[in-house]
Amino acid sequence: MSIFSLITPDATPIATDSIAAVATQKTAELSVWDLCLEGGFIMIPLLILSVVCIYILIERAIVIRDASREDSTFMKRIKDYIHEGEIESAMNLCKKNNSPYSRLIAKGISRIGRPMNDVLVAIENTGNLEIATLGKGLPWLATTAAGAPMLGFLGTVMGMVDAFYNLASAGSSANIDVLAGGIYEALVTTVAGLIVGIIAMFAYNYLVARINKVMNMLEAKTMEFMDLLNEPAQ
Repeated sequence: MSIFSLITPDATPIATDSIAAVATQKTAELSVWDLCLEGGFIMIPLLILSVVCIYILIERAIVIRDASREDSTFMKRIKDYIHEGEIESAMNLCKKNNSPYSRLIAKGISRIGRPMNDVLVAIENTGNLEIATLGKGLPWLATTAAGAPMLGFLGTVMGMVDAFYNLASAGSSANIDVLAGGIYEALVTTVAGLIVGIIAMFAYNYLVARINKVMNMLEAKTMEFMDLLNEPAQ
């Protein structure tokens, strides 16, 4: 038995273990930032869309939160002012409150003396404007929720085309590593597009639900004010 026959059987497992260790280390070092870089230029618009969506979510959530705050004594004071004939004081109170429902009431107070239907129409028009103001930015979220996954799919298709082109260009020397590397890089944009789309969708639905609550509050204030106008002065 030669010395080479003693060494060779042990050398192969060592080499295999070394290759596996290097592959494991390379996989472990793959970070989110590296994946983003592999996604190509499609990642740039997806990044912009994600930043804009997060900004709209935070900014609109703050605005809607302020709009949903309610003064429990507001309508009682308005009622007292109107029954006492102090219309100017009621208008000043509305301006001081500076909320969506106070602007509705101010519009109704400015129409006192006209037919009730005219007062109601004026209040409803003001309410529509207030809701439209609160919903500013929501079309962008809806567009992003639908468009971001499409951008991701576009990046994936472009990456797949590039991967198969590289595979065909390699000719007889092509191997599975060339195709696998191109595929995982191409799928990065799909993942990114879906993440951005999901964020935009949940943000849109959350803000719409909050706006609906404000709308219900405005409708309740409108009905309370109309009932107030129909009450006889005490």
